[in-house]
Amino acid sequence: MRTMKPEQVLEILQKHNVHISLDQAGIILDFMFKLARLTLTNIERT
Repeated sequence: MRTMKPEQVLEILQKHNVHISLDQAGIILDFMFKLARLTLTNIERT
């Protein structure tokens, strides 16, 4: 379940002077969720 939207990613990154498009924010968010899922899967295996 996703609780964060690309708009929120944009807002957070803009506070740190990182300027990207809404599409790029969505790509980053997708990647972060995939990475989190992989991490949890690896933790469960150990």
